[in-house]
Amino acid sequence: MPQRSRRHGRIRTTAITSATLAALAATTALTAPTSQAAASAPEAPSAPEARTVPSAPPEGKDWVVSLGDSFISGEAGRWAGNTDANPANFPRVDALGPSAYHDAPGRGGERVEGCHRARSAEIHLGLDGVGSENLACSGARTYSFKNGKGRSKPGLDFSDAAGTPGQARQLADFARKHKVRMVTVSIGGNDFGFAPVIKSCVLAYLSPLPKSCSREPANIARFSAESTRARAADIAGGLRNIRKAMRQAGYEDGQYEVVVQNYPSPIPPASGFRYPSPMGARQALGGCAFTDRDADWAVNTVMPTVSRAVRKGLADSGLPNAHFLDLSGALDGHRLCEKGVGLVEPLRGTVGTWKAPDAADRTEWVNWVRTITAVLPPFQAQEGLHPNYWGQLAMRNCLRQTFAALDAARPAPDSLTCVGGGKGLTERGEPRMRLT
Repeated sequence: MPQRSRRHGRIRTTAITSATLAALAATTALTAPTSQAAASAPEAPSAPEARTVPSAPPEGKDWVVSLGDSFISGEAGRWAGNTDANPANFPRVDALGPSAYHDAPGRGGERVEGCHRARSAEIHLGLDGVGSENLACSGARTYSFKNGKGRSKPGLDFSDAAGTPGQARQLADFARKHKVRMVTVSIGGNDFGFAPVIKSCVLAYLSPLPKSCSREPANIARFSAESTRARAADIAGGLRNIRKAMRQAGYEDGQYEVVVQNYPSPIPPASGFRYPSPMGARQALGGCAFTDRDADWAVNTVMPTVSRAVRKGLADSGLPNAHFLDLSGALDGHRLCEKGVGLVEPLRGTVGTWKAPDAADRTEWVNWVRTITAVLPPFQAQEGLHPNYWGQLAMRNCLRQTFAALDAARPAPDSLTCVGGGKGLTERGEPRMRLT
């Protein structure tokens, strides 16, 4: 993308049972389209791009807003590490408790059930004079819909198809009353259909017969060149709706920034697993039911393909104030079942509690894919394979540095990359991260 001129005004720096199969049916909140037709169905007409009242952004403190899906809403942000199925060990990883996803006024529940907007979500930068608003929703696609359970999943549109306004409309409403200086987006994974892919990989691993999700025709088709182009177009359309929303609220392009991030890899390649593949050991010991072949496919094909679609969608959107944040390696060294880190358990774990001083250094930053234990509280199936409490805080550190970098650089960079920055926590209690 061409270099852009700076916007006006500076951002202030600141064993398989029926229960197991039932759980696998909802392994993550990355819910796939129920059919190819649904995935390609035309979106409800977008609101006009013409500006409406007000004619200019409101006065007051700056705000940052998150839009998109589970990887930015804060899914799994309750849990700081993984532990076994012994209920006595659950408190060892419970960083935020049962109200972790409550975002309704008074914190009595969720504004939209199942969106799982965690208090640990990356958008909450904690900067003086800068507020934060999380409009993202776990399971969201580029277009609004209701999932198989009838839950609302507002997309990056103005539609009421989810039974609640689309995120673009929510953004317009919010920006009319608050001075939005940065909008951060994570979108596209659910449009590809991450959920059925993950389910097929887990079932292939647990099958008594040799199977591989990477060889299933449906999965191959999801990540084909043709599908990737279609998903990039979907992403571009969703991003254009952000611009429409902000123009409705009275903003010029130079008065705010858009940061579009890709997805961090949640598992390592086959050579990086600390558990052997045979005999179901990976699922039983670490909740990472991927064969060697499928793990390599996920890391080397699936994640790069989705990232390319996000990049192309951003490029094709035509947004002059948008920037790409590469988080693909942000969780490296702390991925699910990766060598060098471990569980939170007194006997076979690397630490005994998430509160241990070195817990973030020695444990995983991705929630494991639970089967039987996900059927009953406190765990929820949709939390599986998402950045956990430590992962969310790591990405928050990345985003805060991005917020500052977009203010300091002239012209603002089109692309930034964030990776681990060494052991220990910052003064804010977050993993150290490095932005380049």
